Amino acid sequence: MSDIAEGIGTVVEGGVAGRAVEPERSSDGAHKPHGPDTCLNCGAHAPDTFCPNCGQKTHVHRSLAAIGHDLMHGVLHLDGKLWRTLPLLTFKPGKLTRRYIDGERAKFVSPMAMFLFSIFAMFAVFQMVGLTTPTDVNVPDPAQIVREQGEAEATRLRERIAELPENSQERERLTEELTTIEGYLEREAAGELTTQEIVEDIQAEAAQDGSAASADLLDNLNEALFTDNANVDVNLTGNETIDKGLLKKWRENPGLMLYKLQANGYKFSWLLIPISLPFVWLIFAWKRRFKAYDHAIFVTYSLSFMSLLFIAASVIGTLGVGAEIVALALLIIPPIHIYKQLRGAYDLSRFSAFWRLMVLSIFIWIIMILFLQALLLLGGF
Repeated sequence: MSDIAEGIGTVVEGGVAGRAVEPERSSDGAHKPHGPDTCLNCGAHAPDTFCPNCGQKTHVHRSLAAIGHDLMHGVLHLDGKLWRTLPLLTFKPGKLTRRYIDGERAKFVSPMAMFLFSIFAMFAVFQMVGLTTPTDVNVPDPAQIVREQGEAEATRLRERIAELPENSQERERLTEELTTIEGYLEREAAGELTTQEIVEDIQAEAAQDGSAASADLLDNLNEALFTDNANVDVNLTGNETIDKGLLKKWRENPGLMLYKLQANGYKFSWLLIPISLPFVWLIFAWKRRFKAYDHAIFVTYSLSFMSLLFIAASVIGTLGVGAEIVALALLIIPPIHIYKQLRGAYDLSRFSAFWRLMVLSIFIWIIMILFLQALLLLGGF
């Protein structure tokens, strides 16, 4: 229930954000309702629906029903603009993009308003349907792993020793290895050795005398502790201090870092626009008629549609539609939409739109990697 409430709150937040960047239409209301001819805000003569001096509506409501209407209108922006924009954005994205660039602004929801609302709505729906990152990631205790693996190896050695004759050289060798492992466990329990020191000592012993028991224990510890990852170098920023700090935080509390990654995903989703612009510009670099503004409108409307598509896919998935069908739709629809938007927005031939789609498909992976790196960096602070 809390997820649903949080999701609804996020939708409201997105609607308000989108409304903030969407200009108010001065034509709201076809006629002036009964009201004063003097503006109640600035006192100017206001015979029409809006005050010519300050722009406030001359009719001031004082009812709960009117407050509900303002809430629905302000959050969801349910007016003619939305219903003219959505069909074009879905089925004729290139035509919508080109018409907006060419100056038809009052008819359609602006790209940024649509983007803000769709992004916030997408994460809100994800929250409501349960598509969220896990926050209860269990991090195994390295010391406990060392104890369990050491005790398991000690038990195995005792069983092998019991099967051998009293004066057997193999029995003496295994007894020495058992003594060594039991010594490690006792020193670890007493706090004299850390987990990493134990692993390093066993590794050195296995390399020095070829001890089979030590080698087996080392393999088990490596598999359980993922010690191969202990020496992984993260080169996210190029700054060794920052990169090691990020890696340490992910190891210590991956649940918190995943939550930060999710939260930053929609808070900084606008970064996708400036990250994408250079790549779109590259595929039109020799066409001087298309400017950065054209590419910004193209990218913003495209991202808005993709967010709405993910909303539809997540809702359809909760209705029992097979995951294979949803996945297939998510694979097929985006490239078709981008192709249609390229053709219409930039007046391209089929071949020109197709090869640009292929190149842009590669660029999209690069864009997503750059965006993920940005989120990882932001999540570390």
